[in-house]
Amino acid sequence: MSSSTTSVPSSQPSALRPEQSRRWAWLRSREMLLLLIFIGVVIVNLNLSPYFLGIDNLVNVFQLSIEKAMMALTMTFVIISAEIDLSVASMMALCATVFGVLFQNGAPVPIAIIGALVVGAVCGAFNGLMIAYLGFPSLAVTLAGLVGYRGLAYVILEDRSASGFPDSFVAFGQSNIPGLPFPPTLVLFALLLALCVAVLHFSAFGRRLFVIGNNKEAARFAGVNVKRIKWSIYVAAGLMSALAGLVYATRIGSVRPDAADGAELDVITMVVLGGVSIFGGSGSLLGVALSVLIVLSLRNGMSLGSINGSFQTSVIGGLLILSLLLPNVFHDARVAWRRLRRVPDHPVRKDGVPKVISDSKT
Repeated sequence: MSSSTTSVPSSQPSALRPEQSRRWAWLRSREMLLLLIFIGVVIVNLNLSPYFLGIDNLVNVFQLSIEKAMMALTMTFVIISAEIDLSVASMMALCATVFGVLFQNGAPVPIAIIGALVVGAVCGAFNGLMIAYLGFPSLAVTLAGLVGYRGLAYVILEDRSASGFPDSFVAFGQSNIPGLPFPPTLVLFALLLALCVAVLHFSAFGRRLFVIGNNKEAARFAGVNVKRIKWSIYVAAGLMSALAGLVYATRIGSVRPDAADGAELDVITMVVLGGVSIFGGSGSLLGVALSVLIVLSLRNGMSLGSINGSFQTSVIGGLLILSLLLPNVFHDARVAWRRLRRVPDHPVRKDGVPKVISDSKT
């Protein structure tokens, strides 16, 4: 008795199909979805007001919320590390208040700026110490910071404002660059964005940060200093909040303890909507940049449409909820679709009975 086995070729996709899939993968990317959403927001805003695409209004879109966009950059690092920082807006208000009080008490502008930056770094270092080295949950620590730092700003300045800053300082946020239709603060944001992109996507520090966000224990066993990296990103977040507070002072010309009250909602929405996983380990600053455009344009369009601030906040809150839910919904739908399209292991006849893949000869 002898037997021979006849192998049946499986139904595999064409060799070109994977290449084509990779070539057009960008069409299914999160960034493409954000770009389409942004185009939709622009169309809606144009229907609300024909002045939306005017140069002055486009500059205002960024200029009036540049501090939120700045804080979103370092918030991206924090969330990729699988942590959160709810205290960024309160740190910004505290640092702006410190700058104003130092100036009013006779300190030169450079000394007042240094004082504000030091306060921001200290607040961020304290957050990082409690979270990275002492092991407290970042949600609890930064929620306490949200209340505590804002309260400290009120203790320092009470319910008053500090103003009277020199024209040379205020001009940085209020006057346009000669020959250009925008102020230097937009150039500052572009430089900060380029720096953050270089650090997050093209450096060893950024690669380690993604590893920490994916699996903290695996990163530790691989020799990554998890505690130091987490501490450093909280220090960076504190410094960025201080810098945002200084930009706020130049733009407004005065500071108050209630500056940027509730801005942490917009900042977190910008990051999470931009594709950064709230669980850490994935995301890109390109997506965050597109999300910044969406959130700021949405706010601006609603303002042009005379929609009150409370409703605007509700819309941004709803957008945050959707940005948290939709990735899970899309993931489940993609998994279900792949299961439906799965090719069976053995060819099947029209009557549903599997073909015999071996025949015996006697």
